[in-house]
Amino acid sequence: MHLLVIEDERALCETIVRSLRRLAYSVDFCYDGETALELLGVERYDLVLLDLNLPKKDGMTVLRTLRQTDRETRVLILSARSEVEDKVQGLDAGANDYLAKPFHLAELEARIRSLTLRQFTQQDVLLSCGGLTFDTRSRTATVNGRTLTLTRKETGILEYLMVHQGRPVSQEELMDHVWDNSVDSFSNSIRVHISALRKKLRAVLGYDPIRNRIGEGYLMGGEEA
Repeated sequence: MHLLVIEDERALCETIVRSLRRLAYSVDFCYDGETALELLGVERYDLVLLDLNLPKKDGMTVLRTLRQTDRETRVLILSARSEVEDKVQGLDAGANDYLAKPFHLAELEARIRSLTLRQFTQQDVLLSCGGLTFDTRSRTATVNGRTLTLTRKETGILEYLMVHQGRPVSQEELMDHVWDNSVDSFSNSIRVHISALRKKLRAVLGYDPIRNRIGEGYLMGGEEA
């Protein structure tokens, strides 16, 4: 999942980014509303974590500007403004959730899971494909109780493909949702990581659960050979 953190308190921003990257999320970040709008204009995000008290352009301006052209990207407001009217104003402007500061990272992580995996019930945190299971809380993959050792990018690819089982996912879509904005669109990095992931899955499953659809992308759920 590709996330954007917009927070002008640099120490807090760095703490959030570090925590989310440890969970294998792809995370971009910035410290002001003007840069935020620039990023939102060129990148696609699964979730935006938005502070309201931002320099250059405040968070409400960022939110309202985003919603003029984009109703789909989920937005979680992080703000020291904790009055009911502040929350109502944020939600009415198009935010999907509102978390008042100070907050525990564990609660932030739970809110992110809820927003990015909205199609699953909160209790259904395990994604399955044949003998493969992915835990969306710990963000770990297991086969028959054995935990797989995956890199951060391999974890992100596997999660995205398992969430979208049943339909092909293009390389461009993976780039949008699993990579941060530092990746070169012409890079071979995606194919290298997918190849490494498929090799690991084949070693423990005895078959490759990821199939290639020529001209369409990668499809999770290949049948056992």
